[in-house]
Amino acid sequence: MVKTTIARGLSGLFCPPLPCYPFPVYELFKPWLFRQDPEAIHEQVMHGLSWLGQRGPGLELLRWLCTVQDSRLRVTAFGLQFPNPIGLAAGFDKNAIAVRAWPALGFGHVEIGSVTALAQPGNDKPRLFRLPEDQALINRMGFNNDGARAVAARLDRLQQTFGRPSVPLGINLGKSKVTPLEQAPQDYLQSLSKLWAYGDYFAINVSSPNTPGLRALQDKDRLEELLSALTSFVQNRKPLLLKIAPDLTWEQMDEILALVEQYRLSGLIATNTTIGRTGLTTPINETGGLSGRPLQKRSLEVLKYLHHQLRGQLPIISVGGISSAEEVWERLANGATLVQVYTSFVYEGPCLPKKLCRGLLERMLREGGEAGHSANLNSKS
Repeated sequence: MVKTTIARGLSGLFCPPLPCYPFPVYELFKPWLFRQDPEAIHEQVMHGLSWLGQRGPGLELLRWLCTVQDSRLRVTAFGLQFPNPIGLAAGFDKNAIAVRAWPALGFGHVEIGSVTALAQPGNDKPRLFRLPEDQALINRMGFNNDGARAVAARLDRLQQTFGRPSVPLGINLGKSKVTPLEQAPQDYLQSLSKLWAYGDYFAINVSSPNTPGLRALQDKDRLEELLSALTSFVQNRKPLLLKIAPDLTWEQMDEILALVEQYRLSGLIATNTTIGRTGLTTPINETGGLSGRPLQKRSLEVLKYLHHQLRGQLPIISVGGISSAEEVWERLANGATLVQVYTSFVYEGPCLPKKLCRGLLERMLREGGEAGHSANLNSKS
């Protein structure tokens, strides 16, 4: 009885009943956190979540506090079952060190990486910048990661000890910086083959602005060569998705869509960060990809365009500037099958997935009940 009372008290402190307000403890500490170096704090948080992921009771308490279990939130996409449409975008857990913690925080899927064939340190520091007035981030990390072999070994240890993750695990693949563009297909294939056993789906990242020349892989000829090599390896055994940039023209997107249909990819992820600075109020002169609220409008425009061009026949994971349940609903209503968050998780804190799921359920009730009504919470092959 005492244990139950304490747990209920903790539940009210961390993730209160509807309506779900921002995480009070996080809001208390956020001013202090935001005075620290953003990358250093990120690494500390990741190590803390990694530690928590090894502790069963602590992880179960976190799961009890921060997850929403409701069948109306379930989504079927590219042959996988998702407990809710809210995912963690690639870039947060580059090296798969906190894989077990993310489902306990309420995410319906997790995308690790970007992982490259070769381990690499990334770009020089500082390379991550907060823009609180804009609820945004600028990063030029440069695919810093332990490399495909080390990440595969880590995932293997986790799987041998704890079994497969409780939600779909996506693995985002990037090109090693030292690999020439002409050898990009072999580089991606090397990563894909090493990580094949551990991903539920794979995302091909040719759209990060922080690896020199990478976005050239979105050009028709280079992308066709890459997709030909990867789809020949995959042979429809697992879902293969392509992540695109928001800075493409409509004509460039049409060329990509033709290849996506030709090579029968399982879906698209739209969008990556932007090199644009439209709408920023923070005076800052840093290169890198911009994410967060300033990307919201463009990301939604790209989603609408892709959905229209694809006639709703291909699943789209929508990313960019999503921070509220209303924004999630808007993406689902405009053709997204799933969504992912990154920057808003930094600003809103650990209760964000629960807040979004609860907000979706409230909207469903207002719209008349079930998941398939008005929004796109339905099955997609």
